[in-house]
Amino acid sequence: MNLAIGLLLVAIATEVVATASLPKAQGFTEPAWTAFVVVGYVFSIWLLTLVVREIPVSVAYAVWSGLGTALITVVGVALLGERIDLIKVAGIGLVIAGVVLLNVHMTAHA
Repeated sequence: MNLAIGLLLVAIATEVVATASLPKAQGFTEPAWTAFVVVGYVFSIWLLTLVVREIPVSVAYAVWSGLGTALITVVGVALLGERIDLIKVAGIGLVIAGVVLLNVHMTAHA
């Protein structure tokens, strides 16, 4: 299980880096950045396929997408010049709350 959690964290980090690189791909007109983004997404999904061998897909995907969403919001604000406001903060809070609820439910019914 620890290996699966580690792989999930690497998958999330890879997906966040690929997503943060999307503006550099300029609508997939920059070949090198396009390749970087596509390889990042493929690698992240491949890691996710390994993770779901040990963690239920509903939980693994919720953590992958939820934590990825929260992290890309932070990256967008910190590195890409995006604005942060109360609605974004509330939305990310709800995403995180949903992921926590799924994990609590999984643990309680394991």
